[in-house]
Amino acid sequence: MNKLIKGFAVIVLLGLAITAWDGFYTLPEGEQAVVTQFGAPVGQPVTNAGLHFKTPFIQNVQYFDKKILIWDGDPNQVPTKDKTFVYVDVSARWRISNALVFLQAVNNISRAQGVLDDIIGSTVRDLVNKNNLVEIIRSSGWKPQRDSVDIAEGGGEKITLGRDGMETKIRDIVSKATPRYGIEVVDVMFKRVNYIESVRRKVYDRMISERKRIAAKKRSTGEGQKAEILGKVQRELKTITSAANRKAEKIKGEADAKAVKIYAKAYNQDPDFYAFYSTLQSYKKTLGSNSRLVVSSDSQFFKYLNEIK
Repeated sequence: MNKLIKGFAVIVLLGLAITAWDGFYTLPEGEQAVVTQFGAPVGQPVTNAGLHFKTPFIQNVQYFDKKILIWDGDPNQVPTKDKTFVYVDVSARWRISNALVFLQAVNNISRAQGVLDDIIGSTVRDLVNKNNLVEIIRSSGWKPQRDSVDIAEGGGEKITLGRDGMETKIRDIVSKATPRYGIEVVDVMFKRVNYIESVRRKVYDRMISERKRIAAKKRSTGEGQKAEILGKVQRELKTITSAANRKAEKIKGEADAKAVKIYAKAYNQDPDFYAFYSTLQSYKKTLGSNSRLVVSSDSQFFKYLNEIK
């Protein structure tokens, strides 16, 4: 009897040891798990972090990320609706929304990336084919600026979707196809849109030509403004000079009038002295060391010479 009890106790202890060894698993924060039994999923996915129980040795645990993952597609050459060939490089963010469905449909991240390649890549090509290039490179709220260089073919057309609108539309279409794989696409973004080499050279030529046109226009405007400023300066200079000359002439006239008044007053005080002084000034200006003067005897100019003895 004791041997039976001891044997049973050993079996119980062994079972407890086995259970403790392989009957529990820890689910880290940021991950989710699916318990499988002989390769087949058992129950619903485990999403709560912490310690969990499973049947020892019979059941296994497969772990999957709960965090957002990045999908990067290969750049593809795609024609737009307006027949412009461009390289389109697209990226997306996604996560595993249902680990059980994900395990049954794709099993691992690598296969999930391949599925996203097909779904997102085909959706992007389809939408790019149906829209003009301007819809991809301009945002929905874009408005042309004054003197802006629009490098897009047909860039003057009205924008209906825009880049952000196309990204939203791609995400909506893709989101309808991915739930059956246990995948949720959070967003889709155009990382880069580039012309093929032959188109790029034409675009650069257009940009150079347009920049030259804008530069010539600005130079012409500058020359016009320069001429206008110089004209204003000349007009103001003439106005200032004219006013200054007018003021100077006025001052000179007033001075001459005062001088004449003074001369007249002095002349009236002694007319003979004034006549004598004026004649002497005339002699000084007219007669030199080798001068000869021929005058009539009754000339006033001769009067004082005749009196000098």
